[in-house]
Amino acid sequence: MSQFKKLSFWTDAEPLECVTRTPEAPNVVTFSFQSPSGALFNHDPGQFITLELPVPGGPLYRTYTISSSPSRPTALTVTVKAQSGSLGTRWMLENLHKGMRLKARGPMGSFSVVNHPAQKYLFISAGSGITPMVAMTTWLYDSGREPDLVFINCARRPSEIILRDRMELMASRLVGIDLKWVIEEPDPYKPWTGYRGMFNQIMLGLMAQDYLEREVFCCGPEPFMQAVRDALVGLGYDMSRYHQESFAAEPAHAEDVPEDVVPDAQNLAEIEFALSGITAKCNETDTILAAAKGAGLVIPSGCSMGICGTCKVRKTDGQVHMVHNGGITDEDVEEGYILACCSRPLGRVTVEA
Repeated sequence: MSQFKKLSFWTDAEPLECVTRTPEAPNVVTFSFQSPSGALFNHDPGQFITLELPVPGGPLYRTYTISSSPSRPTALTVTVKAQSGSLGTRWMLENLHKGMRLKARGPMGSFSVVNHPAQKYLFISAGSGITPMVAMTTWLYDSGREPDLVFINCARRPSEIILRDRMELMASRLVGIDLKWVIEEPDPYKPWTGYRGMFNQIMLGLMAQDYLEREVFCCGPEPFMQAVRDALVGLGYDMSRYHQESFAAEPAHAEDVPEDVVPDAQNLAEIEFALSGITAKCNETDTILAAAKGAGLVIPSGCSMGICGTCKVRKTDGQVHMVHNGGITDEDVEEGYILACCSRPLGRVTVEA
């Protein structure tokens, strides 16, 4: 119980130590981490973290949703699925074991019920998009109050439903958690009596007749989320109450962009990497991240689309044209930070890297 007496909270200045690994489904494993110092974890349910993976030729940075809830602060878990061609996640499944330590960045992200409190919720997910939904459901479950939640998850087969046992355990204890599984096809020799097919408007009406009254959270592959958005719009849903999490690019936001000035491929720029003592010349249309790599410098990066925030660095001089997808806060921008993956230098720029 000594860690509770300290009341200290983990920061990403300290590594994460893997303490358990639990298989969940084909090519899916939950990794549980603790702080070597015994610090507790404090984050919003639904946020993500970026892990530094020591792959051959690395390091490699990969962003994963935290599948645990801050209401259970002694451990932090990520539930990862290795897709075909996966490098980082495949390395984790084959090489990450108890006792190993990883560097991490975060937590980050605003996809959370704490930012959009409501009386009724509707969670819609597909595949590994279930992980932030499980974290938020666990947080609601641990609050001690009866939630009003319809939880929909779509998977190819029942055996591929991620974290199914955890969800069904919580639903068996609270009537306010209403689970709806949707599968494309059943497992061989195992009858399926639930929903089957592709998620659509008819299913939504059957699963949650009062969907117009619910705050909607959606996570999954972009084609799936587009189908959900189309279904809701077609049913007259107020899309200001729709929230989604995705590591695919969405409409971008511009920051630190001088009025009427845009990068020009014909103009040369110069970037001083102050901490490394290196100055690199490039075109204005090159990103800070690309220029760093060209100069042999490593700036940690994850999504490379301005979403995850892994490549955040402080700019101490000059101007950049930065167009991002939510990976940096207004407070960070005010303090001089930029995202190297989506910032382009205008003239001479100095960054702390």
